[in-house]
Amino acid sequence: MKSNDVANGPAPAEIHDRGRGPEIKGTRITIYSILDCALECWPPERIADWFSISREQVEAAIVYIRDHTVEILSDYIRILQRAEERAEQNNSSEHQAEQAASRAQLRELAREVREVRARADSEMQGLIDHYRARRARDRADAGNHGGQ
Repeated sequence: MKSNDVANGPAPAEIHDRGRGPEIKGTRITIYSILDCALECWPPERIADWFSISREQVEAAIVYIRDHTVEILSDYIRILQRAEERAEQNNSSEHQAEQAASRAQLRELAREVREVRARADSEMQGLIDHYRARRARDRADAGNHGGQ
């Protein structure tokens, strides 16, 4: 950092568009996320805390929203409509059937994993028992030979 950067303070908050819609520069926070909170009447301090950004960044977003109200609200309505359409598609009976089939496959996989684990545990216990029995025999044999 240059010494004159400290004297001048942090760079001013800016809004730019990298293709996902207007967002606060240096973040991935869109204007629409700030708009969601502003429509719920959150104060700028709370919005800043929520997104871990500065109050100045929130205020820059709010100014941008005021300066581009018609464009922002038109886009926002389209975003909400797409989200609603996706939610309806996700609630379709076909989608619910797919989800049920996926859950059934996962349950079957979990059952198979439990069976393999139980077999492995059983085999491991068998090996341990065999090793202990062999050691006990070896000790007994060693004890029998020591007295001769």
